Amino acid sequence: MLRSWCTLHRPAILGCPWMAVLLGSLTWLDFREGGIFLIPPFAATLTILVYQPNASIAQPIAVVCGSLLGAAIGTVLSVLLGFGPGAALLAALTAMIMLPLLRVFHPPGVALAMCPALLHSGAWFAILVVLPFTLAAVISCAVLSRLVSSWPRYPAPLLNEKG
Repeated sequence: MLRSWCTLHRPAILGCPWMAVLLGSLTWLDFREGGIFLIPPFAATLTILVYQPNASIAQPIAVVCGSLLGAAIGTVLSVLLGFGPGAALLAALTAMIMLPLLRVFHPPGVALAMCPALLHSGAWFAILVVLPFTLAAVISCAVLSRLVSSWPRYPAPLLNEKG
């Protein structure tokens, strides 16, 4: 039974340096700018792009819009309700309901909804931090998938209505 639950993934040897460059850039920005740039949901996003590039949650619209909307939901609720665990909980639940309804479900987007209430990340967090990171992630992943033969194809091809 456990065998059917476990998935085997080969280590993403090329994905590790890519992830290190992107997260390292955020670390550098953290030190240089003194803001909040390096947050756990970004590592989760990169992991999804490396190991599940064909999944719906890894497609550019889900990664960019799901992350952006999650962060925006968290920001709005932090402004309305204040900061703290209660606001973070409501932000995560709201994102968990809204993102699938809007067809942009990306699990790290739900986690990003909690960040403004817990980290006091500011009113422009979604635009100044989340949007540039997600664009850099999906664009660089797509470019690498075309330049490196062992990199999985990204993004997945669009399917037409007829199949």
